[in-house]
Amino acid sequence: MAQIALPKNSRVVEGKAWPKPAGATRLTEFKIYRYDPDGESNPRTDTYWVDRDDCGPMILDGIIWIKNKIDPTLTFRRSCREGICGSCAMNIDGLNTLACTKAMDDVKGAIKIYPLPHMPVVKDLVPDLTRFYAQHAFIEPWLHTETPSPEKEWKQSPEDRLKLDGLYECILCACCSTSCPSYWWNGDRYLGPAALLQAYRWLIDSRDEATGERLDALEDPFRLYRCHTIMNCAQVCPKGLNPAKAIAEIKKMMVMRQV
Repeated sequence: MAQIALPKNSRVVEGKAWPKPAGATRLTEFKIYRYDPDGESNPRTDTYWVDRDDCGPMILDGIIWIKNKIDPTLTFRRSCREGICGSCAMNIDGLNTLACTKAMDDVKGAIKIYPLPHMPVVKDLVPDLTRFYAQHAFIEPWLHTETPSPEKEWKQSPEDRLKLDGLYECILCACCSTSCPSYWWNGDRYLGPAALLQAYRWLIDSRDEATGERLDALEDPFRLYRCHTIMNCAQVCPKGLNPAKAIAEIKKMMVMRQV
């Protein structure tokens, strides 16, 4: 589904095939995208063999094993290893997902790993997320109020709090936005599924008092309306969220404010 990321005017070629670990009886093949801005033979895929009896079950375990045991030059992001931080988002077996929550046994044949699609590649499996984070900042993901601050806290009913479920859990891994064809072609102007999911989270927060201003900022042919409900975003979200539904709700709010 999700398209592989390639630098412009280039194609991936077969790179180095590392030897199989000596004495290993249970092996898994990894084919990993390599790109070094200061190197040669870019981009390419290198082949590695992971000793499953000396490694954890997840794909991130395998990547770490490769870096520690075979190739220390392999570059990637990772942090929590618990599906919470979103750092290890990659294109694995054709789908964007988290390497720490995807098991090796879930992939048949060689495990093919690429950086997130249609993003500039910094090195190997590390995409440049500068624009993605700037789009998240654009929607101003914090509480906007005009009422004087209460002495203790802004109160919210249990019913209003429930409206935020399925929205606040986003970990900003960028799996959804980089799976979206509309974002591939209009990423400089379309905010994308992740940012718009967060925009809706604040639009329906009963404590927020800037609904009009937030909708004004999204009222644009590209920022919001490039979503064509392709649903790739919902398919790949590692937290099971549905950005397309949130975007549809924002569109409804745009219509209702004109009534």
